[in-house]
Amino acid sequence: MNKKAADVTIRHIWEARKRIAGIINKTPLIKSSILSERLGRPVYLKLETVHEIGAFKVRGAANKILSLTQEEQRRGVTTFSTGNHGMAVAYVAKQLGIDAVICISNRVPKVKVDSLKRLGAQIEIYGDSQDDAGERCLQLEKEKGLTVIPPFDDPFVIAGQGTIGLEILEELPNIQDIIIPLSGGGLLSGVGLALKSNDQNIRVTGVSMNHSAVMYESLKAGKPVKLDEKNTLADSLLGGIGLNNQYTFKMVQEYMDEILLISEEEIAYSMAFMLEQHRMVIEGAAAAGVAAVLEGKITGGDGDLAIVISGNNVSLSTLIEIAKNYSHPLKHL
Repeated sequence: MNKKAADVTIRHIWEARKRIAGIINKTPLIKSSILSERLGRPVYLKLETVHEIGAFKVRGAANKILSLTQEEQRRGVTTFSTGNHGMAVAYVAKQLGIDAVICISNRVPKVKVDSLKRLGAQIEIYGDSQDDAGERCLQLEKEKGLTVIPPFDDPFVIAGQGTIGLEILEELPNIQDIIIPLSGGGLLSGVGLALKSNDQNIRVTGVSMNHSAVMYESLKAGKPVKLDEKNTLADSLLGGIGLNNQYTFKMVQEYMDEILLISEEEIAYSMAFMLEQHRMVIEGAAAAGVAAVLEGKITGGDGDLAIVISGNNVSLSTLIEIAKNYSHPLKHL
């Protein structure tokens, strides 16, 4: 095992579970009959959409912030985000009475900016990418002594996300496959570690959109790379992985068995499918995992398969447009 990857262990995930228990509730795992029929094997949906901020990110944010010293909490925290992690940090900080400054780029959708405002955090909009917002975040760390809460490349954040894996194992002890949205890799690293610590044969598949997929291109290059961000329905999957990535790049290399790229049309159809067939609102990043099943990209294998439904933060206008243009999504299959 790579030395850096070994810095995060299954023990840290169990510790995270205990640490965040007062803030984070266990999320539902439901069977999708229609996706099960489509795949010919049981398909389950892990609904991270039920968190108060509508996304899994609250787990890692809570674990990291609760690990800080009282002095660090008193000085306040800051982070950079494509939206969901910023909301997570703002939410946890509000619960604990901690000041938070959230740095975002001007690409972050209005629905997420409005949510940040409702959570009472101070917002700074800086640059055209998550990397730009990250630079401002580091400036605030130096200028004001705020503690940076990284969105993914941090042992406490990774361990927090890994608690999803523990919950899945409790309900699906014989799980064979899991599909996980992949961006910076914090979610896949944590859940992959939790599952493969139980059974190395559990197959971990990452899904990203088919452009601006930085982790995908980094894996191809054998090192972290930087890409320009492009507009996508899966906006939560935008952002770099950091050229000096310390944890998630190597953990994704270790724990991921396959990566699939999903087109914008496939994401849109899957969002419409979930709305029509499950009466469920999910954002584009979460729909990428559903698309992997709907579009027949998952082949071979048997037994239980789970999809992490990572979030539901999508604007009403986007949802209406998708419902209008991609209605009856099963017709195209």
